[in-house]
Amino acid sequence: MTTTLITGANKGLGYETARQLIAAGHTVYVGARDVERGRRAAEELGARFVQLDVTDDASVQAAAKTVEAEGGLDVLVNNAGMEARTEDNAVPVAETLTADQIRTTFETNVFGVVRVLHAFLPLLRRSAAPVVVNVSSGLASLTHLSDPDHPAHFYPGVAYPTSKTAVNMLTVQYAKAFPGIRINSVEPGFTKTDLNGNTGTQTTEQGAEIIVRMAQVASDGPTGGYFDANGRLPW
Repeated sequence: MTTTLITGANKGLGYETARQLIAAGHTVYVGARDVERGRRAAEELGARFVQLDVTDDASVQAAAKTVEAEGGLDVLVNNAGMEARTEDNAVPVAETLTADQIRTTFETNVFGVVRVLHAFLPLLRRSAAPVVVNVSSGLASLTHLSDPDHPAHFYPGVAYPTSKTAVNMLTVQYAKAFPGIRINSVEPGFTKTDLNGNTGTQTTEQGAEIIVRMAQVASDGPTGGYFDANGRLPW
């Protein structure tokens, strides 16, 4: 039985990823900051719940101890993320971006990934077929955002794409450091979730497909890559 932990799994892409992986036979931990919402989601899904705030060292370490005591871990999906928005649902642009805004975004999207990886790597390294999926974004692609003919070029925000480009670099460097673990970044696509104010154009079922696919990658499968539903993406 494959045991999987998904951060930020009480709603949106995390919740749908959990649903699909449970259907595929995984034992899934719903990691969530909010205890009530996390437990409710786990009960609805038939999953296990573990309280996990990716911005808090003590919370992440306690979650790792819980998962270890209950049998260990095979797959980690770093899904928890945030996109800073103003009161009128706009993203901070270069002209108004502050260091505090980008720091807040990095605390969840980048430092949170490192914090969770650091805590759970010892468990993953004991697995026979360990896998890590870092949920990135198409907005992380320097190639696409610098191409005036690509739709991503017109995204005006700074903090969110910068954080996800950093996640891609974490993927590359961790994959090289731990060749026995399949570690990849994925782009779910513009999915309708709370993160983007529900402005996305595809369903969570569609967005979760690439996350679920890469969570089930074989031990001889790709690592250190960046993928969407159609294949590899340019960095």
